[in-house]
Amino acid sequence: MSTPFPFTAVVGQDDLRLALLLNAVSPAVGGVLVRGEKGTAKSTAVRALSALMPEVDVVAGCRFSCAPAAPDPACPDGPHEVGAGVQRPARMVELPVGASEDRLVGALDIERALAEGVKAFEPGLLADAHRGILYVDEVNLLHDHLVDLLLDAAAMGASYVEREGVSVRHAARFLLVGTMNPEEGELRPQLLDRFGLTVEVAASREPDQRVEVVRRRLAYDDDPDGFAGRWADEETAVRARIVAARKLLPSVVLGDGPLRQIAATCAAFEVDGMRADIVMARTATTLAAWAGRTEVLAEDVRQAALLALPHRRRRNPFDAPGLDEDKLDETLEEFGGGDGSNGSGGSDDSGDSGDEDPDPDGPDGGGGQPPQEGPDGGNDDGSSESSGEVPTQGEPSESGQAPSPGAGEQAPVRAAEPFRTKVLSVPGLGEGAAGRRSRARTEHGRTTGARRPQGALTKLHLAATVQAAAPHQRARGRSGPGLVVRRDDLRQATREGREGNLVLFVVDASGSMAARQRMSAVKGAVLSLLLDAYQRRDKVGLVTFRGSTGEVALPPTSSVDAAAVRLESLPTGGRTPLAAGLLRAHDVLRVERLRDPARRALMVVVTDGRATGGPEPVNLAGRAARLFAADGVASVVVDCESGPVRLGLAGQLAGELGGTAVTLDELRADSIAGLVRDVQGNSRRAA
Repeated sequence: MSTPFPFTAVVGQDDLRLALLLNAVSPAVGGVLVRGEKGTAKSTAVRALSALMPEVDVVAGCRFSCAPAAPDPACPDGPHEVGAGVQRPARMVELPVGASEDRLVGALDIERALAEGVKAFEPGLLADAHRGILYVDEVNLLHDHLVDLLLDAAAMGASYVEREGVSVRHAARFLLVGTMNPEEGELRPQLLDRFGLTVEVAASREPDQRVEVVRRRLAYDDDPDGFAGRWADEETAVRARIVAARKLLPSVVLGDGPLRQIAATCAAFEVDGMRADIVMARTATTLAAWAGRTEVLAEDVRQAALLALPHRRRRNPFDAPGLDEDKLDETLEEFGGGDGSNGSGGSDDSGDSGDEDPDPDGPDGGGGQPPQEGPDGGNDDGSSESSGEVPTQGEPSESGQAPSPGAGEQAPVRAAEPFRTKVLSVPGLGEGAAGRRSRARTEHGRTTGARRPQGALTKLHLAATVQAAAPHQRARGRSGPGLVVRRDDLRQATREGREGNLVLFVVDASGSMAARQRMSAVKGAVLSLLLDAYQRRDKVGLVTFRGSTGEVALPPTSSVDAAAVRLESLPTGGRTPLAAGLLRAHDVLRVERLRDPARRALMVVVTDGRATGGPEPVNLAGRAARLFAADGVASVVVDCESGPVRLGLAGQLAGELGGTAVTLDELRADSIAGLVRDVQGNSRRAA
C-alpha cells in the first residue's frame, strides 16, 4: 500500500482541513462536501485524513466492525458477547461513480433465501466504511438513487437491505466526504442539504504558496516514505488533538446565547427547514472542543455558519452558493447579548481552557472563509454581465461613447424572468442514465415484466420465479414445504422509469432576432428550458448561429449553470446561417453518440425560421434538417416569429426535422394553447 501524502503537509486550504477535522472529531456533524476546480488537493486531503483517524476496537472476525464494548444486537454476524476485541486502523472506503446498488449496500443470496430461508448476506461498501471514512469522488456524477441510499444510511446510522420480504440491517456510521467540480454539474438542493458542511476550494494566486505546493509535491513523489517521516511529529500531534477533542466534546456546553445566535442566523438567511440549525449547533460545539474549550463562543457560531450555510442558501440552480458576511456579523452582534459569558466578540477570557491559542499554525477554528465570487473573491475582469443590461450598439454608455462590439452586432441583453415550461420528452423507451424526462428501462420504477438475469440478480420478480420453478418440483424430488429453486429459475424484474436526455439548444442569434425586447424573451424561454433540464437531470449543450457560421458555445455538459452563463453573455447580430447552425449541431450529436450511445438526444431549435446568407439558404437549411429526421433525432422548434404578419417558416423547419413546433406562449406550462406535448420523432429512433 502506498504511503499517503501527510495531511499536515497540505499547503493552505484551511477551511477544507478544518471541516475534515471537525467531522473526524464528531461524525454527527454530517459530513463534508468539497466543491472546487480540478487540481486543488481535494482528493489528496481526504485520503490523507485516514492516516489521522484513531484506531478502532472491533470484534474479531466481525465483517461489520462491531465495537466489542457495545456490539450491535442486530449484526448479521452476531450475536456477539461483550468482551475484548482487536484494534485496527480506521478504514477509508471509496465509492466509485459507477458502483451498483448491491455494491453499496450489499446483496442477499436470493436463491438460498427462497429455498432454505437463510439470510446469506454479502456486505457492501457501507459495512466496510462503518466507523471509518466513506469517500465519494465526483459525488455530483453519482446516480441519484445511490446518493439517496448513501445519505439515508449516514442520517440513520444504519443500512437496510430489502429483497422480496427478506431484510437485513446493520450499523453504518461513518464520516461521509464528497468532492465535486461544479463545472460538471450540481447536486440537487435536497441532496446538498443532507451534507453537514461544505467548503469551496480554489488554487492560490499567491506565487510563494504555489511554489511551496510544487516543492512539497515533488519531494513526496521522489521519496514518499522519507517525506512522510519528516511530517510524522505533526501528524502525531494532530491525531492526539483529535482524540482529546473527542473526549472533551461531551463536556462542551452550548449556552442560550450562542443557541439564540444560531437560530437568528438561520432565520436571517432564510434557510429551509431545521437541519441547518442542528448542524450549526453540532459544528459550533465541535469547534469549541477542537479549540480545547468547554463553552461555545460567538466565534464558533460564526465559523459554523460559514461552513454550514452557504450551500443551503441556493433558491434555484443558477444561484451561486455563498454567504453575506456583513449580514452575518450584524446578526451575530444583534443577538449576541445572551448570557454574558458568550457574547458577540468571542474575545473574553473567562473560560479556564480558552486562554491558550492551540496550534496557531494548524487548521484551527479561526480559519478563513469559503470564497464566494471566485478564486480572488471578486470579479476579476470587472464585467457587468450579471449586473444589468449593457448598452446596445449605437446607445451611449455612461462614458458617453458608444460601444463597438462588431459590425452589425449588438451587445448582450439580459434574459427575461424564467417560467415553468411544458414537458418536452423523447418518444419511445430508452435505456439511458436515470433522470426525469423520458420513459426508459431503469433499475427503479414500476415493474413491467420479467426476464432472465444478465449477470448478478438485483431485482427479483417473485411471481415469475415461482412460476418458472413450479413445474419442476416433482422432478427435483421436493419433499418438504420449501420450494426447490435453481439458478436458472430466477427471473429479473424489468422496470420502467425515467431517463435523463441530452438537451441540445440551437439558438438563432442573428439580426432577425436582435430586437432587445424580443431577444430578452427568447433568452428567458431558453433559461426556463435550462431550469427544466436541471430538474430532470439532463445533460445540456448550446450551439448558436449568426453571421456566417454556427458555433458550439457550450459542449454537452451536466453543468446547467455553465449553460446559463454562456446564454447570458450571448451577443446578437448579423445574418442567419441556419444551415450552418444545424450542421454544427449534427456534428455535436454525432460525437456524443459515440461517447454515450445510451443517452438519447432532444434538440431544441430556437429561431424564427428565417435563413439568409449564401446561395439558396432556405434549401440548404432544409437539407440539413432532413439529416436529423434520417437519424431519428427528436426535435422541437420554438417559434420566435412575432408581428401581425407571420411566414410560418419555423413550422416548415419543424416538418423538415420530423419534429414539432411550439410558440413562446405555448411553451409555458400554464398556457391554454394545448396539452403537454411529446416531441414527435422518427419511429426508427424511438424503437
